[in-house]
Amino acid sequence: MEQGQISLTIDGKECVAKEGQSIVQAARENGLFIPTLCDFRSLSPAGTCRVCTVKVGGRFVPGCTSPAVNGMVVENETAELTDLRRALVEMLIVEGNHMCPSCEKSGNCELQELAHHYRIVVPRYPFLFPVQKVEARMAHLFIEHKRCIQCLRCVRGVRAKDGHEIFGFMRRGSDVRITVDVTDPEAVSEATAKKAMEICPVGALIQKRVGFRVPIGQRRFDRKHEKDGKQL
Repeated sequence: MEQGQISLTIDGKECVAKEGQSIVQAARENGLFIPTLCDFRSLSPAGTCRVCTVKVGGRFVPGCTSPAVNGMVVENETAELTDLRRALVEMLIVEGNHMCPSCEKSGNCELQELAHHYRIVVPRYPFLFPVQKVEARMAHLFIEHKRCIQCLRCVRGVRAKDGHEIFGFMRRGSDVRITVDVTDPEAVSEATAKKAMEICPVGALIQKRVGFRVPIGQRRFDRKHEKDGKQL
């Protein structure tokens, strides 16, 4: 093992990772799947969705914020964790209004993909159907509050050139809402709207005037399921 590397075990598989990597990063480098929603590329981890929960030493820990440690033994694919993750995805589905057939993000939606992955047909929880208005005051961006899963990816990843945050949250609890600093010209630009839509895992942030440029059936997860021979 090279200097700066560690060894850990995930579901019985011996894995090699770099010091400082999270459990999720270590798993990815070794070809193992740990589901995530709030985690995104180079953003610092936030641990807000908890879909990446794994078990270490008999304790539940978030895989995206927990560092991989030499000699660590991680449980990832177990019936207990699968049911926990399925429950978390189901809660996110019923707490919003996720009408996939009418959503521009369908086929590119990470929540939708996890619902397919865990074969969720009818959630165990009752639908809440919250009444939330679409915010369309900006020239290039719709905000579909009913689809927001509060992952904070837009807050962490979409910033002005001087580094300050463009997106934020207002209120608390079930009334929390995305808010945008519309006083900043960068906040209402077309480039910011495009980046916001790309970074959002669901259909909460939608760029205006780009509807269905990539047809349904040819999108990211459509192609994945076609390759795997699965029916959507």
